[in-house]
Amino acid sequence: MDLAPRLHLMNWLVSQGLTGAPENDLIRGFCERCREGGLELSRGLVFIDTLHPIFEGRGFRWTDTETNESDSFEYGSSSEGSAAENWRRSTFFHMLENDQDELRIDLADCASLDFSMIDDLAAVGHRHFVAFVHRFGEAGTIGQMDCVYSYWLTRRADGFGEQGLSALRDLVPVLGLAIKSAAQVEIARTLGRVYLGRDASEQVLRGRISRGVTERISAVLWFSDLRGSTAISENIEPDEIIPFLNDYAQAAIDAIHDSGGDVLKLIGDGVLAMFTNEDMTLAKRAALRAEHQFRHNVTSLNAHRSAGSRPTTSAYVGLHVGEVFYGNIGSEDRLDFTVVGPAVNEVSPIASMCRSVDRELLVSSNFLAGLDSAGQGYLVSTGRFALRGIGRAQDLYTLDPDLASDETVAGSYERYLAT
Repeated sequence: MDLAPRLHLMNWLVSQGLTGAPENDLIRGFCERCREGGLELSRGLVFIDTLHPIFEGRGFRWTDTETNESDSFEYGSSSEGSAAENWRRSTFFHMLENDQDELRIDLADCASLDFSMIDDLAAVGHRHFVAFVHRFGEAGTIGQMDCVYSYWLTRRADGFGEQGLSALRDLVPVLGLAIKSAAQVEIARTLGRVYLGRDASEQVLRGRISRGVTERISAVLWFSDLRGSTAISENIEPDEIIPFLNDYAQAAIDAIHDSGGDVLKLIGDGVLAMFTNEDMTLAKRAALRAEHQFRHNVTSLNAHRSAGSRPTTSAYVGLHVGEVFYGNIGSEDRLDFTVVGPAVNEVSPIASMCRSVDRELLVSSNFLAGLDSAGQGYLVSTGRFALRGIGRAQDLYTLDPDLASDETVAGSYERYLAT
């Protein structure tokens, strides 16, 4: 590959990195342009660790023939099980252990090598293999993301040659920089979604990070907490407490997200969430749908936990509606993107009243008002109550007990929620 196409490809990589092109577009465009410039790549793979609660990293690949492989993939922990064994047999593990940045292999003479995947690559006609590890400096490391790994193959019998290797040594670091840039954007989005919530994250990433910047919105508010969680936590092993809380938080968060809600905050075993819509009737129905799905999730979870002789519980849910301020609240160096207002202060006491009336769901009179007549027909009054810390009494409502005992009514309610 001559100097002119190398420079052209470098400029293309820089421009694509600046515009935010996704990683699989970067590697595909890179390989296609290498071939156009005379560097006969037959396969390329790049992967990079990330910062994610589930995945250890992400990879991207290209090949010169049609395959059933996806052009991108995510991988879990490589520290245990078969994944750890495969990692220890990889060329990249060998390179890290031996402080190597580059490794070349003639696939026509690799029978004595015990690297994973090498035999498979040779079997489909690739002839020469070169791998690179491009390490980051300490300031450029995020979690386990401390280098970019890549390998490149050609079907040419005489391999890449010195000119081809020289081109790869020039070009792959630029590709790595573009992929690292894209990975950092994805990390920012992931951290935002995980720690702020889906909508709050998007608001922050769009630039709404100034202290005191809020908007006044109408929202359905959800607050749930677990029944008897304090007593359960005191009677189980300490290392079981977090899995216990995680299981039930997952059941609630999945139901809320599946119904279009946004989780704003986790408070111990409590979950604060909101549902918004231009049509507040639809937002209320979405909240009821989430509560209904939450009960199904808890039933399945309890069956699974009981099978393992682990403690089980249920949860209380309070639903309320009102105007809230949604945005950045806090100090100059520690902000929270959340909701505040009288309605927020009231939803937790509503959920707490579930214990007193022995019901798993309570909704406020504000929630009932404006709900369509069909939805109102499934709710019954539990009475008027003075809520803790709230200056005025409220009428509270719960689901009609017939839903639990009459299959016809239960089926009608499910059809209502699905509408």
